[in-house]
Amino acid sequence: MTASLPSVSMQAARTGASKKANELGMRVMQERAYEKRGEQYLLIKSPPASGKSRALMFLALDKLNNQGIRKAIIAVPERSIGGSFADEPLSKYGFYWDWVVAPKWNLCNAPGDDNGKVAPSKVKAVGDFLNSDDKILVCTHATFRFAVDDLGIEAFDGCLIAIDEFHHVSADQSNRLGAHLRDLIARDKVHIVAMTGSYFRGDAVPVLAPDDEAKFVPVSYTYYEQLNGYEHLKSLDLGYFFYSGSYLDSIMAVLDPSLKTIVHIPNVNSRESTMRGKIEEANEIMHALGEWQGEDPVTGFHLIKRPDGSILKVADLVEDDPAKRDRVIGALKDPAQRDNRDHVDIIIALGMAKEGFDWIWCEHALTVGYRASLTEIIQIIGRATRDAPGKSTARFTNLLAEPDASEEAVTAAINDTLKAIAASLLMEQVLAPRYNFTPKNAGPQEGYDYGENGYSDTGGNVGFNEETGQFHIEIKGLTMPQSPEATRICAEDINEVIAAFVQDKRTAERGLFDREGTIPEELTQLRMGAIVRERYPELDDADQEAVRQHAVAALNLTQQAKAVQANAPGGGDGEQRANLALIEGVRQFVNVRDLDIDLIDSINPFKTAYSILSKRMSEHSLKQVEEIIAAKKIKLTLEEARDLAKRAVRFKNERKRWPELSSQDAWEKRLAEGRLAFAKMMADAKKAESTDA
Repeated sequence: MTASLPSVSMQAARTGASKKANELGMRVMQERAYEKRGEQYLLIKSPPASGKSRALMFLALDKLNNQGIRKAIIAVPERSIGGSFADEPLSKYGFYWDWVVAPKWNLCNAPGDDNGKVAPSKVKAVGDFLNSDDKILVCTHATFRFAVDDLGIEAFDGCLIAIDEFHHVSADQSNRLGAHLRDLIARDKVHIVAMTGSYFRGDAVPVLAPDDEAKFVPVSYTYYEQLNGYEHLKSLDLGYFFYSGSYLDSIMAVLDPSLKTIVHIPNVNSRESTMRGKIEEANEIMHALGEWQGEDPVTGFHLIKRPDGSILKVADLVEDDPAKRDRVIGALKDPAQRDNRDHVDIIIALGMAKEGFDWIWCEHALTVGYRASLTEIIQIIGRATRDAPGKSTARFTNLLAEPDASEEAVTAAINDTLKAIAASLLMEQVLAPRYNFTPKNAGPQEGYDYGENGYSDTGGNVGFNEETGQFHIEIKGLTMPQSPEATRICAEDINEVIAAFVQDKRTAERGLFDREGTIPEELTQLRMGAIVRERYPELDDADQEAVRQHAVAALNLTQQAKAVQANAPGGGDGEQRANLALIEGVRQFVNVRDLDIDLIDSINPFKTAYSILSKRMSEHSLKQVEEIIAAKKIKLTLEEARDLAKRAVRFKNERKRWPELSSQDAWEKRLAEGRLAFAKMMADAKKAESTDA
């Protein structure tokens, strides 16, 4: 098994900017959000550990004291996250007011489980709060949902509703939190602040309907800005590694006992489970770490003696005994130990230690098996990306069962592999600087550094703004968005489009494992085009094409920069200045070519992912998977044939001739095939109609 070659690697500048506070005690992201404090609907998209909780405190206090808002209700997904909104003496750091939550109004601390039916006392407490003189309440999403059911949305008029971990909301009709949110927006008598560190849903259902989302003013703070502005963390490596047999036989190849680690074992019903039970699997991991010495009587941590004589403290969150588990959880949450690096060494968990879990010393998040969604992956990665003294490197490892065509579960294995690669590609995009694309000869943009020779009126231009972490890149033939909504999507939501693209099973299968039989434009034009039309049906054809081009350009430029970086002397392995390898990779790719949208469309976005995958999987397994995917004969759908026919018309308008079936250019030949297929489909449909008549 290979235990090297991270699929994503980011090097940070360690400028300290993201941790510096202004005169009001606000860090960069918080200050950015506070500048929009007068907006009725705010959507804060910011990575884990960037300070969203405190940003909400600043916003809420201003709304309560200056904007006529009578109450602030903060809803979090689970009780443990309620601690993020505990009292804060903000005036001590320069702000105008302190954040104070009366103990009885932090319902996350009240007795009773919030899984399933919420305790009636908590719902009653929300009503009591609304009728009281107090201003701030903290509760779970579930408590808020049931309170709205019981009290009606009118009871919340004049309130600020803050939804933490907003990706739990869905536009799906069955999502009660989403339904309440739609009703509150329709009534238009509340302020809403939505906060999320991972604005992706694993079920491909949008978080908000487009007309509702258009009402929110976004505040974006990127992973690039966050990590680049740390004081201590220098690099972040993300990788997926394969094993065969039982994961317990391979886990020590990637579990380094010297690193502060969270191990997430697989669900008992998953393909990766050993069927021995979660308790036994946790015990075997501890046995592999060393010799058990007993439990610490205060914390409940297991004490494991390593061969070198050192003692590891292991927190077992898989334990079924509630008393034991609660003691361990209490020890992990002990505020007196937050700054103690030696408090615990390894945490073994199943469903816990993910969203909202704050252990700044975590250096390695090791997850066995693919998790349910990209959101969950991003949340797990966020456990390792906290900045802490002496912590220069963080990593995430996804340990996966290697696909083997001889297994009955080959389809599931391939699907897990596709999902892991999708997560890798998306995280690479999330970690990269943002792109500002313009047509050729748009002129130099303010704030961008265009390299030693400056902006060129004749050559390719790549500008970089180190302060904002943003590229300016000119692309010949680029379609620009025209409507305000398309402009917003290109500026704010391109990663969401890319997430839908890389998660599309058919797209990933063809792009990775049937490269000989798949023309890149089938992915970049047909599949991406279909995804954009499905996500944004309200946009006209020109704006849909603009969004498609911006998404493909962002994905492929990051991948090409990565390829240049990998082929550079030393492999771009990280002793260069703050992401210099990626920045220079983009510049090199652009400068040696006349960059146009046709060139970008002709690149398979999965090419670099495949080159890494081929080094991870055994040659036998990889060949078998490729044969399985290539054997799937996928016929053109009516929508794909129509899209090809439209592009054939565009081809004719540009080149003054129809695409030819005999062409040596594979894409031109496919356009001709699509045009003929669409004509046949239309003729067959017309014939069927006349027959029915």
